[in-house]
Amino acid sequence: MTIPATCVIGGVDTHKHTHYAAVIDEHGRLLGHQEFPAADHGYRQLLEWMHGHGPIDAIGVESTGSFGATLTRFLTKAGIRAVEVNRPNRLARRMDGKSDRLDAEQIARAVHGQTSTATPKAKSGSVEVIRTLRVTRASAVKSRTQAFNTLWGVMIGAPSPLRDDLVALTKRTLINRCLRLRPETEDSVVTGWRHRAAAPRWGQDRSA
Repeated sequence: MTIPATCVIGGVDTHKHTHYAAVIDEHGRLLGHQEFPAADHGYRQLLEWMHGHGPIDAIGVESTGSFGATLTRFLTKAGIRAVEVNRPNRLARRMDGKSDRLDAEQIARAVHGQTSTATPKAKSGSVEVIRTLRVTRASAVKSRTQAFNTLWGVMIGAPSPLRDDLVALTKRTLINRCLRLRPETEDSVVTGWRHRAAAPRWGQDRSA
């Protein structure tokens, strides 16, 4: 990659509330570093600050799939070439210690040295909507499975009169039966089990 003499490269170490930025020149010399709010007005300040050091060739961004996602979209919309940089140089971190300034500088150097060249995913449009729906559904399925496994474990250890009646049932029938259980006996053990086996978390959704 041939970088014009007047161009600069930025690096951004992203966090939840703030982003730390650094700028280097074509020779790898650090020109400046500064912290900005992780919000729209902060992104504008960051870009203006980098432009103040010269025309921007590219900006490396850490965590483009999480804390850096919004900044990446902002930069792309502004016509800036954003580069995904996942891990700052570990050797430099061991030598100089952890610091946001160092991480931002190493992100910029990763772009300058072409050790990071990936274009971040857009994280927008119909593809992102589908991905979000898939992640949400997977989480719901996992929670339902965990809830049923808990119910099954409770049922296996239930008093024999109840366990023998439930153990051979299918999953849906077992859930429906447990939802109808009421503490109608004076046996404290059976009463306690009936309370625990009401299965409200799994059984609320009757579509499965």
